[in-house]
Amino acid sequence: MKKSSKKVVILGGGISGLSAAFYVKKLAEEKQMEVEITLVEKSDRLGGKLHTIRQHDFLIEKGPDAFLARKTAMLELTMDLGLESELVPTNPKAKSASILHKGKLHTMPMGFILGIPTKLTPFIRTGLISPLGKARAALDLILPAKQGDMDESLGDFIKRRLGKEVLDQITEPLLSGIYAGDTYSLSLMSTFPQFKQMEQKHRSLIIGMAKGAGRKPGASDRLPEIAKKSMFLSYRQGLSTIVERLKERLHTVHFVMGQGVAEVTKEDGYQVILDHGQVIDADAVICAVPAFEAAKLFSGVASASLLNQINYVSVANIALAYKNTELNLSFEGTGFLVPRKEGKRITACTWSSTKWSHTAPAGYTLLRAYIGHAGAQEWMQMTDDELVDVARKDLKDLMGLKAEPEFVEVSRCNESMPQYPIGHKEHMAKVRHDLSQHFPNVFLCGAGYEGVGIPDCVAQGKDAAEQLISAL
Repeated sequence: MKKSSKKVVILGGGISGLSAAFYVKKLAEEKQMEVEITLVEKSDRLGGKLHTIRQHDFLIEKGPDAFLARKTAMLELTMDLGLESELVPTNPKAKSASILHKGKLHTMPMGFILGIPTKLTPFIRTGLISPLGKARAALDLILPAKQGDMDESLGDFIKRRLGKEVLDQITEPLLSGIYAGDTYSLSLMSTFPQFKQMEQKHRSLIIGMAKGAGRKPGASDRLPEIAKKSMFLSYRQGLSTIVERLKERLHTVHFVMGQGVAEVTKEDGYQVILDHGQVIDADAVICAVPAFEAAKLFSGVASASLLNQINYVSVANIALAYKNTELNLSFEGTGFLVPRKEGKRITACTWSSTKWSHTAPAGYTLLRAYIGHAGAQEWMQMTDDELVDVARKDLKDLMGLKAEPEFVEVSRCNESMPQYPIGHKEHMAKVRHDLSQHFPNVFLCGAGYEGVGIPDCVAQGKDAAEQLISAL
């Protein structure tokens, strides 16, 4: 007798929801299960933060411009989709980034990994840190490890191990591109748990990082050759490539676009009620929406209120394209970072066409300036023209860039950067446990929960799919 098909509804069409849909379909086919998948996305496009604009032979990313190669989930999905030949590395000639210090750009010293020095000579020579700051950082080599496994803020941890100067001048601007957050508010255990593990195992963060304690054993064996040569990867036609391929592969999935979810109720299965009143029945649900939306959908679960403690920061990026003949500058590195104390509006600038050779046609240069971080959200009241003016003023002051751009593209990424509060890991364990009691067969995944990077989101989508198929 043929089993009746199971109905699966996925809320959210970003990379987490799309990955979940792909792996539900794949795993169900492998187990010869019949599933009907419906994906609900409240906007009019799929991909969430992944959005490539292709115009005038330029590739402009409106959201992230790359993913981390050493986190294998994205590469495994790339291989599952047959996209290995589309992968591109960063330009091997553009190795270094700079950091602004007292109004001058200083090249980042060699051997810095996530702001932690692993080589002595370049650290001693750098002008980014004062002699006193270097002496304080060196105390990491002799300071005892903090006992216990209690969570603390990322900022407090780095300050405790390496001192305030390293935190303010190197770590904070480096991590701003990942979290756009206040390091004193971000959970260590939910952002960089490997730092805590290094301290416990090696006592010293510098020694632990130098020994490569952050690497996953054997991970590199599974990677395509290109991933062993570049820390960051993208695709020849931009990150939207994977969204487009996922949509192709999900041709049997029913997409409901332009409608959000108002409510999820449970009565002989689940009912997903959309904004316009449409009801979709489900045997299982994957919720891949931001934490504040999930908190509303499952407000009947007391601990779901913890999801409201995850603040989301808004950021903007301004892409500027120039004719090389109009520039009197050379771009050799990948760009520069701006610590908060420098008092600039921009937080960083990527020299996109130097970092990624495929993003601009010959004879042109593409830059991308970033604005906004936790505690600096006033930019949201500005018009696009005002944002461009602010970015151009800072670029003129810092780089001497006076040329008129050929064109600009302003991207506003509202509520795009989740901030994991101290205790986030324990909070999420409680939310998931309580959700499973009240709403079995409902699974959470996405940037707001277990990691903000693209590979983290893909991994969560796959995990949710595996749990769902197992539960059905």
